[in-house]
Amino acid sequence: MHVSEPAFRIEYQREGELLRAHVTGVNCSLETTLDYWTAMAAEVRRLAPAALLVVDDMEGEPPPPEQLELFVHAMVGMGFEGIRVAYVEGHASQIAQVEVGEILARERGFDVRVFGDERAARLWLRHGMR
Repeated sequence: MHVSEPAFRIEYQREGELLRAHVTGVNCSLETTLDYWTAMAAEVRRLAPAALLVVDDMEGEPPPPEQLELFVHAMVGMGFEGIRVAYVEGHASQIAQVEVGEILARERGFDVRVFGDERAARLWLRHGMR
């Protein structure tokens, strides 16, 4: 039996109440997106940070808008409720697509926001944190 390597790699860094997750690899499907968010959810449950900073440097396209609703629905109950999540999209041309996911997630009650740079994301995460 051949076990394939995951299409992504996540490097975590704990900074006080903040957990930074740097994601690299190739995103080519909804399944890959679900896989790496599921991995981050496990780390969030394990470490219980007040905030999560996701820096996405993956190649490839994010899931299309019609699949983003499935993605957001799958995230319910995984451990992201009650924490701030800042998502930094490394490809400026994809920010509008990812913002659709932000809107859907906020409608579900998630405290999430999409950014084009890490500095702005960190500023937003610090606002309101003790």
